[in-house]
Amino acid sequence: MKITFLLILTINVCSSFIVQKKYSPGLFNHVIKNLNPRNLTITEVQQEEFNNGDLIFQTSKSPQSNAIQLATKSKYSHCGIIYKIDGNFIVFEASSKVKKTPIKKWIESGKDHIYVVKRLKNASEILTSATLEKMKLISNKFNGKNYDSTFEWTDKKIYCSELIWKIYYQATGIQIGKLKKLKDFDLTSLKVKQIMAKRYGVKIPLNNTVISPDDIFKSELLFTVKGK
Repeated sequence: MKITFLLILTINVCSSFIVQKKYSPGLFNHVIKNLNPRNLTITEVQQEEFNNGDLIFQTSKSPQSNAIQLATKSKYSHCGIIYKIDGNFIVFEASSKVKKTPIKKWIESGKDHIYVVKRLKNASEILTSATLEKMKLISNKFNGKNYDSTFEWTDKKIYCSELIWKIYYQATGIQIGKLKKLKDFDLTSLKVKQIMAKRYGVKIPLNNTVISPDDIFKSELLFTVKGK
């Protein structure tokens, strides 16, 4: 008798739930919300990974990407700074030129859509609203400049990791990644030699100051928010 009563009660509860789902969406949504208390959409979950001033890395599909990987011994060949502007996240980057790219578009432009997000270990102390505004003002100074394919340490043209390094240094005094000379990289592979010869001819400026995406990626001042 008890078993029959419980069976009938269970059927009634389930039937009531189905009816409520069909005719009372508010109640049904409340149940679903309790199963997923934060009630986040996929887009919101992804955007929770990002903060103003975060650094983002990917493997570029550009013709020089493989050469950069070989020379720096790194998986990642391109990087940028994440900013939130008018409620939307963008990547401030130097590719064909320095520009703002919607973050979704930037991620989709990389190999296999794989990316890594890194952040200053003491970001909450360093990246105040005033500092972030200063970073954005400095960024505007570089906006629109052409990409520097010869990796010179000037502001006439600029490449991706140089852009990140200079913005952070000028805004905060922090050096993210150790500056190197061109000769410090592995320039022995055929792919690298071909690109170097095309860009420099026979006179390669081995003493040029350079910062690579990998030098920034491996900085001890950063921790990984997403990826590896």
